[in-house]
Amino acid sequence: MTSTMKAMPPVFRFAPSPNGHLHLGHAYSALLNFQRARETGGRLLLRIEDIDAARCRPEFEAAIYEDLAWLGMNWEIPVRRQSEHLADYRAALDKLSALGLVYPAFESRAEIARLVAAREADGPWPRDPDGAPLYPGDSGSRPADERARLMASGMPYALRLDMAAACRRVAGLTWNEFGERHDGERVAARPELWGDVILARKETPTSYHLSVVVDDALQGVSEIVRGQDLFHATSVHRLLQILLGLPEPAYRHHRLICDGEGRKLSKSSQSTGLRALRAAGVTPEGIRQLVGLG
Repeated sequence: MTSTMKAMPPVFRFAPSPNGHLHLGHAYSALLNFQRARETGGRLLLRIEDIDAARCRPEFEAAIYEDLAWLGMNWEIPVRRQSEHLADYRAALDKLSALGLVYPAFESRAEIARLVAAREADGPWPRDPDGAPLYPGDSGSRPADERARLMASGMPYALRLDMAAACRRVAGLTWNEFGERHDGERVAARPELWGDVILARKETPTSYHLSVVVDDALQGVSEIVRGQDLFHATSVHRLLQILLGLPEPAYRHHRLICDGEGRKLSKSSQSTGLRALRAAGVTPEGIRQLVGLG
């Protein structure tokens, strides 16, 4: 006797940070996820990425719920708030540490800037796809007892991924991309272009790269719909997924909503903020028209 397995519905998520009010770019991404979930009979999750305690505020989180509801969206309850799940990220970090892929780096941001400037006296220093200089320090080669002593002394540190060692464990890394530029293609991942990325800090026990892959796996997200500005970061995420034994979702990177000068919108841009547009009389349907979904 045989039985037919019923396919699980796809799972989508919108994951804003409550460090400012939502703008048209957020609305476009949120509405695309909402639309994809409806078209495919899938589920839509809302996740609050609030690990940056210095910038995230309760009033911004409340505004996110209000703005999304005003747009006509609904999502599953409860909402996952990253600040309530730090143990999940610690477990993932411990697994990477057990593989010998994590080390503490003790240089401050100012010291890193000075090191980069010194390196560039001999020519351009490599930068990651976002334009930030790669880590120029040598903390990865410090003896283990020296690392332990510095950490025990209370000195600030960042926990970095040993990218070279991590890449030696993974060959032929790719992901399935359904965005506008690579519809249905397997895209080659290049995590080495990011250098030794930060996975956590002494005062912040996780980072965007680490928490996003852990959250997506634990929540069963099967299709990630997000902006083109995160296309290259997918290389790091795929590497972490393989190292941590996490499932591979499909990716759909969409175009960005830009201002009149072609710049990516920011949360400080009042003219494109949802609350300002609503106060000016723009309707939810008007927002859809503005982002090209009308």
